Amino acid sequence: MAVNTSAEAPIPVGEVSRLIGGWIDRLGAVWVEGQITQLSRRPGAGVVFMTLRDASYDISVGVTCYRQVFDAVADVVSEGARVVVHCKPEWYAPRGQLSLRAAEIRPVGVGELLARLEQLKKSLAREGLFAPERKKPLPFLPRLIGLVCGRASAAERDVLENAHRRWPAVRFEVRNVAVQGVHAVPQVAQAVKELDAIDEVDVIVVARGGGSVEDLLPFSDEQLVRTVADCRTPVVSAIGHEPDNPLLDHVADVRASTPTDAAKRVVPDVGEEYERVRLLRDRARRCVQAFVDREERGLAQALARPSMEEPHRMIDGRAEEVGALLDRARRSLRHQLDRTDSELTHTHARVVALSPAATLKRGYAVLQRADGNAVRDPGEVEAGEALRARVSEGEFSVRVDA
Repeated sequence: MAVNTSAEAPIPVGEVSRLIGGWIDRLGAVWVEGQITQLSRRPGAGVVFMTLRDASYDISVGVTCYRQVFDAVADVVSEGARVVVHCKPEWYAPRGQLSLRAAEIRPVGVGELLARLEQLKKSLAREGLFAPERKKPLPFLPRLIGLVCGRASAAERDVLENAHRRWPAVRFEVRNVAVQGVHAVPQVAQAVKELDAIDEVDVIVVARGGGSVEDLLPFSDEQLVRTVADCRTPVVSAIGHEPDNPLLDHVADVRASTPTDAAKRVVPDVGEEYERVRLLRDRARRCVQAFVDREERGLAQALARPSMEEPHRMIDGRAEEVGALLDRARRSLRHQLDRTDSELTHTHARVVALSPAATLKRGYAVLQRADGNAVRDPGEVEAGEALRARVSEGEFSVRVDA
């Protein structure tokens, strides 16, 4: 439905409204689901006015119907009820307002709601939003706890009082929101996002007291479930009582049966921690004492050894052995030297006895020619040849006579 316009050739507002109305009139009837937030039944009026709201996206649209259409469900439909409406969109041109003209209204029963929640639960489970490996562990002692709950509610009181009773120094960042009705989902989701963005917040608790299935429906809303799944901060779900089981319990990192149970899960008990520290300290003391005793016994056994009682005994014994070996070595060496000296004396005597000098001392002489060779045969010399005679005490010249 394109319209040719320009700054020089605009169209009137009424024409724009008429064109929009014409396009909407061509739409067929649709089935719409939502929650009634406002209901106006004026006495004597033939038309009933309602506001139908989508809690997941905070969107509302007006609905009108004839009295006889609403009277068919007036006993079971009131403000806050979830309904399915068969209606046709209408455009009120004078005010430029869109509304829905209802031809039939059907209340959404608890059984149907539970069936839809079961289908949504299976769909989200297939996506892995409930997988155990996605669960984040809670810190032992959080610096700051984010709390999302109703204003001045019993759930807020239970969490704060029990947490401070267990750990008096615990700190909270509280976000008070609507916990039922059409405003619950956007407010709770926004509060969770705000707390998740605070770096000091180490854990987020979403708490609400018990209620009917319809009252707890916001905590099974897909938008809220996905918001919690995207949180980087661990989230504790404390919705209702033990039998209550909204989808938020499945996507949260920890499910607490009650708000009081949530307080016990997010902070330790100071008395229990003192007792644990005492027990660990006693255990450490016993371990150290046992270690010292064991080492003392080992030291006493080591000191009781002969080598430790008389550390010089082994040295003295070895010194005696060394002295005996040294004396033995001296005796052996002396005996060897004496024997060698005797042998040397005998050898020297034999050498002296057999030497040419000893022979000369007995009166013999050695004749040598001029070239120094000894004369052994008379035929080796000639008459008149000069020779040298060597005797024991010296030498002299001789001449061959004949």
